[in-house]
Amino acid sequence: MSLAGKKIVIIGGTSGIGFAVARQAVAAGAYVVVASSSQDRVDAATKRLGEPAEGRLLDVADGNAIAAFFEQVGEFDHLVYTAGESLLIKPLAHTTPQEARAVFERRFWGAFLSAKYAAPRLRDGGSITFSSGVLAIRPLSGTALTAGITGGIEALSRALAVELAPVRVNVIQPGVIRTELWDGSVPDPEAFLQGAGSELLTRRVGTAEEAAAAYLFVLANAYVTGTTLAIDGGAALV
Repeated sequence: MSLAGKKIVIIGGTSGIGFAVARQAVAAGAYVVVASSSQDRVDAATKRLGEPAEGRLLDVADGNAIAAFFEQVGEFDHLVYTAGESLLIKPLAHTTPQEARAVFERRFWGAFLSAKYAAPRLRDGGSITFSSGVLAIRPLSGTALTAGITGGIEALSRALAVELAPVRVNVIQPGVIRTELWDGSVPDPEAFLQGAGSELLTRRVGTAEEAAAAYLFVLANAYVTGTTLAIDGGAALV
């Protein structure tokens, strides 16, 4: 159950939960490859992670770029997909097809294609871990698109766990986690986080480090597959 010496690719690993996963994986002795669509974020993340880590530029809305990325990476042990722009919280009537497709491209299609091109390169004992969210089971008004995508990711994970076995495929379902994701998603992030936390059983929102620990658990535990693991402060119960 050790990650020491394993090569882990984290798409979206330069900020938020993805970066926390990368940091904990490096601390566990893994070699980490982080990828992002921003060269500045790639450079900053690899500098903070230090050795052993490397960063690569990747636009997950470009299927050809995803294929080329995995060809360059070569064989590895685990894939973690946390990529995604700010959440689109908007009534259905005001959501344009262009906006919807842009979010879908990165959050679902990018994950799908990453699994497609990563699977043949995963070593024995390898795994794929996707990211969904509590909106998959507790949607709010204005979150139809995100709820649909996160629910789709969870169904995709179960199907791929069957199809790609013995490669393990799992999903982490975070609730509200304090990261920079909210900076572009809600008008007043701090007020939102305080309000959301007060309604949870834990009376606070989660941290990126707490969420990252869930990812490392499913990476390291070779008997976990086809599972959606909620890290939500009890959000599903309130």
